[in-house]
Amino acid sequence: MIPRPSRSSEPTTAEADAWADVLVRRQLFHAVVLTPTEQWLVQDRPDGLVRLLQGPDDLLALAATIQHHTRTTRPETR
Repeated sequence: MIPRPSRSSEPTTAEADAWADVLVRRQLFHAVVLTPTEQWLVQDRPDGLVRLLQGPDDLLALAATIQHHTRTTRPETR
């Protein structure tokens, strides 16, 4: 595996918003909503608890965790 370079800047709200859209479109979450205070409300199913993420860093960390889990648990197809 090729190591990923470290980030040269902090994640932006726009980047987090793009990931939020992907997470909802791929049905990995029911809802991901940006609040006026730049925090994120995350709900994985309609009747599930709502979690509060503190900012873009937390949302991108969540997306990275999901992506890592997805890539490491799917069957190898090569």
